[in-house]
Amino acid sequence: MGLVNKFMLLLFLLLCCSMSTKGALYKNPKIPIRVRVSDLLKRMTIAEKIGQMSQIERLNATDDVIKNYYIGSVLSGGGSPPLPNDTATDWVERIDAMQKAALSTRLGIPIIYGIDAVHGHNNVLNATIFPHNVGLGASRDPDLVKRIGQATALEARATGIPYVFAPCVAVCRDPRWGRCYESYSEDTDVVRQMTELIPGLQGDVPPDSPKGVPYVAGGKNVAACAKHYVGDDGAHNGIDENNTATSFHGLLSIHMAPYYTAIKKGVSTVMVSYSSWNGDKMHANHFLVTDFLKNKLRFRGFVISDWQGIDRITSPPYNNYTYSVLASVTAGIDMIMIPYNYTDFINDLTYLVKYNFIPMTRIDDAVSRILRVKFLMGLFDKPFADRSLINQLGNQKHREIAREAVRKSLVLLKNGKSPNETVLPLPKKSKKILVAGTHADNLGYQCGGWTIARQGLSGNNFTAGTSILQAIKNTVHPTTEVVFSERPTSSDLSDGKYDYAVVVVGELPYAETAGDNMNLTIPVPGARTIRRVCRVVKCVVVLISGRPLVVQPYIEMMDAFVAAWLPGSEGQGVADVLFGDYGFTGKLPRTWFKSVDQLPMNVGDKDYDPLFPFGYGLTTGTEPIKSI
Repeated sequence: MGLVNKFMLLLFLLLCCSMSTKGALYKNPKIPIRVRVSDLLKRMTIAEKIGQMSQIERLNATDDVIKNYYIGSVLSGGGSPPLPNDTATDWVERIDAMQKAALSTRLGIPIIYGIDAVHGHNNVLNATIFPHNVGLGASRDPDLVKRIGQATALEARATGIPYVFAPCVAVCRDPRWGRCYESYSEDTDVVRQMTELIPGLQGDVPPDSPKGVPYVAGGKNVAACAKHYVGDDGAHNGIDENNTATSFHGLLSIHMAPYYTAIKKGVSTVMVSYSSWNGDKMHANHFLVTDFLKNKLRFRGFVISDWQGIDRITSPPYNNYTYSVLASVTAGIDMIMIPYNYTDFINDLTYLVKYNFIPMTRIDDAVSRILRVKFLMGLFDKPFADRSLINQLGNQKHREIAREAVRKSLVLLKNGKSPNETVLPLPKKSKKILVAGTHADNLGYQCGGWTIARQGLSGNNFTAGTSILQAIKNTVHPTTEVVFSERPTSSDLSDGKYDYAVVVVGELPYAETAGDNMNLTIPVPGARTIRRVCRVVKCVVVLISGRPLVVQPYIEMMDAFVAAWLPGSEGQGVADVLFGDYGFTGKLPRTWFKSVDQLPMNVGDKDYDPLFPFGYGLTTGTEPIKSI
């Protein structure tokens, strides 16, 4: 080739590069989204497409990694802030820096940053922590849940995060499952009602919006994620990540039904479950992911794997990883959560496409779905955080919503040892009262798992909020003496001369498999504290737990019994109801069993013999009784 020809070729290549995105349709916000997606997809290399399918943990999301691998998404895993004690401004600055790296690539495709905001923006210091889903199911209040979604969206946006892995729409059928508190109810209809979290997070779908097309209203909303698809809630013996053995009809009528509603409400993404259906891993289930979810239900958002979910297709995990990549992508998963081994995933998927094991049409389908959500969210047009929202994190309005949610989630299961001896509401003015138990003055315990750390924490110093003890002190008359003893002795009680006692005990925080529990007894020293206090003092027992626990051996000695679930940061809501500023209205979202030998047992079962049935809950007025 002559010198002139070489020069002309070089000039042509430079001109092509300089004009590769100039005037590109995908950059024009006035162009229909389908046209923008098509235009951008045509410009992408295979490396850029596979990068869009990759979601990595923020620990690995350096500028070089984002730019060199064209990473499409970053997440914070449970308990993964940029730095301990980070403020909203700290989060914003770090996420914006990642976004700048993404925008500096050839095509300037923004990342979508995701996080587990499952009961509020629960990874972030001083965020509002709402009751876990089981408590919200007790409220039977979809409008309340929608307002919680709106508040959570604002708090996520306050930190620069536009995507949350919520809601969990599981229909938990066995309380031994360690994720049961992430489920609103054992009843499918209740769970479907509570999918109002989705329009709370995303905004209301316009009436003329086509079914299955995602919708995010604007910069004060976030993309939602219905999870975990499908049947994670029916696993054998309540064992996490286990097998759900049921007919297709059973799967559709119980476990699948909330996804119909979620899709109708414009949910942006669906996360696949670690579990199996009749022995087939969900992360490799083409029939349920592609044939049913995408084709039958016409879901047009993107399907995302769970954390290292494709690794678990094989046993042991990560064994024959190339097969796991092949099986998951061909099953129809679009974005792969590969927090650490992203290079293995990218290399393997590149190989599988190059040698036609995975057709380019499958890659283009995945990338088109991801880009569609990004365009719908406005990420291309406004990729950076709106810093005017920073003050939304943990603000008083959101805390008032959380306090309301606590009040409405409390279920009164016993009130007096006879109909004529009601105990609640408690009098605010008394001479001396006892507050006892490990959970009375422990914000971490009342928030539970998925709070700052994935497995939760203990203590009152890790985030803002009000413990139940402090709430009681805030509520009673100034002349009432409040004595707190985490583990009162017999001599403490015999010498105390208390008018009454509030005993607050329950489960220690847990998440996922760590919460699987085959006996469901109240952890030590809870039962001992109940026995010791309730034998000598008129007592109200408040149970902090993610599910029903074995209480039949102690129920007779209690004067009143309240299921408070995992109420979150606003313990004042508990005192609001105990002392009659508001009445008890909550109803059991799940059956309270007598013995674990009865499990699984759900309303409608043939041999249904509960301690307290599904839907049970006593009510009270707002006038405390004169004396106890």
